[in-house]
Amino acid sequence: MTELSQLRETLDGQRLWDDVQALATIGALEPKGIRRLALDAQDNRARLWLAEQGRSLGCEVFFDALGNLFLRREGQDASLAPLLIGSHMDSQPLAGAHDGALGVLAGLAVFRTLQEQGIEHRRPLEIVSWTNEEGARFAPGASGSSWFAGQREYDDIIAALDGDGVRFGDALHECLSLLEDNGLVYRPAPFVPYAFLELHIEQGPVLEQLGKPVGVVSGIQGVNWYRIEVEGVANHAGTTPRQARRDAFDGAHELVSALKAATREQDDDLRFTIGKFSLWPDAVNTIAQRATFTIDLRHPTQEVLDVLDSQFHVLAEREWSGCEVTLEVTSRVAPVAFPERLLAVLRESAHSVCAEAPELVSGAFHDAIHLAQVCPTAMLFTPCRAGISHHPDEHIERKDADIAVRALAEAASRLLG
Repeated sequence: MTELSQLRETLDGQRLWDDVQALATIGALEPKGIRRLALDAQDNRARLWLAEQGRSLGCEVFFDALGNLFLRREGQDASLAPLLIGSHMDSQPLAGAHDGALGVLAGLAVFRTLQEQGIEHRRPLEIVSWTNEEGARFAPGASGSSWFAGQREYDDIIAALDGDGVRFGDALHECLSLLEDNGLVYRPAPFVPYAFLELHIEQGPVLEQLGKPVGVVSGIQGVNWYRIEVEGVANHAGTTPRQARRDAFDGAHELVSALKAATREQDDDLRFTIGKFSLWPDAVNTIAQRATFTIDLRHPTQEVLDVLDSQFHVLAEREWSGCEVTLEVTSRVAPVAFPERLLAVLRESAHSVCAEAPELVSGAFHDAIHLAQVCPTAMLFTPCRAGISHHPDEHIERKDADIAVRALAEAASRLLG
């Protein structure tokens, strides 16, 4: 019988890559890319595919009230809290095949190896695919993991509407009915895992530049999202003198300059992004009455986010070009530093397959940022070409994925024993 300590060596890298290719056909686009929006038909097909993989291995398959899907392999002591490994399978509208999906399939590869090699372990293992991490269809994202971790209320989540007016709760009902019709078991209550591990593509260029196939993630940046409205007065573009104008675009321009000036006082870890900007009434010969824009603000430390939040609110209390400002905080997610005890396990595991595996802070947020509120949590990264993600050109090298998943398997063997 194969020993748990041999899990890393016995993992079948070819089978992992076969699973990557198989899942990439679900929601595939021409000429390339995928589209699996949360709770749509393709996302639900992916759930059923994963469930079938689990059932073919003889394990238990569960789903919960948010459609999170779990595969369970019992340990020698079923009373112990399980080690949880996973990520998500939903995508952006025009996406690559590896964001999130690789983390679920990495867990499946560990699971498959344990089962096929007959490896025994003391603690149960569960693989999870979280619902709506991306938030591309229903915002905000990470619905399944944030609910599981007690960070968001069920009623708030199911009230969200997509761009076509479809309610999250209605799409969720269809998904849960499909899972039930296919014989899966409903397990409504969240539980406290022993630990949570998530392998993810880096979505940045650092590992590729360093030539390293795997990196240890020490934490995740916090993020504040803002929606800002600048209210002026619409009037004729040709007849209204400069001094008589209350142009919302001019006000927004001045305010954005002031907001960016405030951020320049901080270090290079700060990320400030205006992702949406719109004018109303949006006519070529009319002075804008309203300008609306969003801000995505990120930093690894809460103190910096708090300082800038205070400065943003002060700036929003002023008039800009005679226009009034309304600032709304639409989301706050605090930074997370992963626990040293679990990081030590991941460092040793990564170094067992990659000398001098680097440590990084994640600039993107992941399901792990919510799981960190309820159990020891940590992540591994593997490189993606040119740091490109959320795009059909997203690409990982098979050899890098193989090494990164072996690092995950080594960590799992240490935590399951």
